[in-house]
Amino acid sequence: MVKFTKQNFFFLVGGMIIYVVDIGVDFWVASRYFCQGQYSWSILILCFRGLSSIITQIFSYEWFKNDWEGTDTGKLKLVFLVHLFHCGIFIRYWFALKYGCQAAFKQTSSRGASEADPSNFIQKQAIDAVTDINMLRVFKAFLETTPQLFLQIYILMEHGKTHFYQYAAIMMSFCGISLSMVDYQISLRKSLPDKDEFHLFSKFVYLFYKLLTITSWILSISLITLLNVRISVILLIFFWICGFIWTLKQNTTFCKSKKMEYLYRTVVGIILFFSFFNIKGRRTKFCISIYYATHTVVTLGILFVYMFWKPSIIKEICFTIVSILTISSLVLGIIFLVVYYSHFHPTTYCTPQAYSDEMDGGAGQKVRVKTGRFQNFLMQ
Repeated sequence: MVKFTKQNFFFLVGGMIIYVVDIGVDFWVASRYFCQGQYSWSILILCFRGLSSIITQIFSYEWFKNDWEGTDTGKLKLVFLVHLFHCGIFIRYWFALKYGCQAAFKQTSSRGASEADPSNFIQKQAIDAVTDINMLRVFKAFLETTPQLFLQIYILMEHGKTHFYQYAAIMMSFCGISLSMVDYQISLRKSLPDKDEFHLFSKFVYLFYKLLTITSWILSISLITLLNVRISVILLIFFWICGFIWTLKQNTTFCKSKKMEYLYRTVVGIILFFSFFNIKGRRTKFCISIYYATHTVVTLGILFVYMFWKPSIIKEICFTIVSILTISSLVLGIIFLVVYYSHFHPTTYCTPQAYSDEMDGGAGQKVRVKTGRFQNFLMQ
């Protein structure tokens, strides 16, 4: 039985604090742009924030509805009202803190006890509550945080003028992406039957793989956006369509209803624009190779376009610095990717049967002792 430790509890508290601070920074940056007359940037920031919040509230409420199926409808109505005011994540943090405190400080889990044992049941409740939060934070990371990081970098590259609040927004974006990726990976390890501990070194390898490849891609998209906004939009739509079609072909079974499943696939299409995720838990050596080979070709293509379309800009120091950062981030990111998949990926130490059983588990089961919705969520 996987234990919810005191360290997990403190990470949970830290994540909640950063979540609240991130909301404050978003509104602060949006207000600063608005006061400076940059209404379009302010609106875009609020749109990213609003879209992310709407989608996370929809999924959060749907999960509550699935988990509480057959319970008091009055409780569900109250939960719906809280989600309507975009505060659903705080209910989840309340349950996570409640069960997490009991599991980490008040309960002692015996190894020989079954999962139905009260102490182990609290442990399972705590882990499930935190896992749900981490899934929602993955949505937020790629629907709001990463697009905002792209927007802030684009603004810096376009105008050249920097302000403290821009650096604050970029720092919070990197911090938000880092925490959501690491916490997501920890939840994934806890969900695997034959897991290995997610040690400090493997956390850093995974984190650098994700951050460096995402940073390189964001810099590339920022460069093409500076050159031509239409081309950037076309590129975004094209990659989203490719990701959405691939998700459709994978026949994902994350949600109970067809409408929610299509919403999930739409969101996954957006996530795949920024970073690769294994959708069905199958071996994806070929797919991930094609994915990052495509990113590499597009990145190099964008730099070559600058050379032929705007050769005068090559002499500028800013372009040279951005180009070096883009290429070096991509190369280092792929190196960390190879190291991670060679030595730290779960499939390197999970037996095929155990890995298959974990992936084929039912999503959103009412009895979550045996399996949970995470088994059909994005894998790595």
